[in-house]
Amino acid sequence: MERIICLIAGYLCGLLQSGYFYGKTHHIDIRNHGSGNSGTTNALRVMGPKAGAIVFFGDFLKSLLPCLAVRLVFQNQPGMIYLLILYTGFGVILGHNYPFYLQFKGGKGIAATAGLIMAADLRMTLLCLASFVLIVAVTRYVSLGSLIVATIFVVWMVIFGTMGAYGLNPNLLPEFYIVAALISGQAFWRHRANIGRLIHGKENKISFGSGKTK
Repeated sequence: MERIICLIAGYLCGLLQSGYFYGKTHHIDIRNHGSGNSGTTNALRVMGPKAGAIVFFGDFLKSLLPCLAVRLVFQNQPGMIYLLILYTGFGVILGHNYPFYLQFKGGKGIAATAGLIMAADLRMTLLCLASFVLIVAVTRYVSLGSLIVATIFVVWMVIFGTMGAYGLNPNLLPEFYIVAALISGQAFWRHRANIGRLIHGKENKISFGSGKTK
């Protein structure tokens, strides 16, 4: 029951589409511009650095806060609390990616994944942040940096979960790995078009001078 509650609560939080609502304040539907999604990168592309920052932190916080709330509410269940955090974060990502009131047309879930990562493990957060900044600085591909973060996340969860870092009951570890893989898999699925463009050398690069992609 706790899993279902966390997943549903997460999905409801994920429905707070920062990019969509911020765009509406500027009289545009961001989904009709740029790449057609309501995430951070498209907000940056369409409306500039300020919009990109606002949308990122909005989507980041809508994942971070409910995940932290789960840590507080279920602190008396240390043997499964990190599994419940993953369910909550997964719910947020699904709500962000597939908002029912926007015909299931949302973002790609990377900022929401970042909020989950910070709620789960500060060490992983620092590694993901450093890797993302380095990859984007060198290649100027935001999508590649995002996919690296998704990869680090699932590998970290498996390694440190196996080492007992999260205090999970051993019988919950397979489920823990599956949910982590589903979260990472969402990032790859939502970036499938980007992956194709990366392979063919046609992916958009971010321009640090203007703060927009080209």
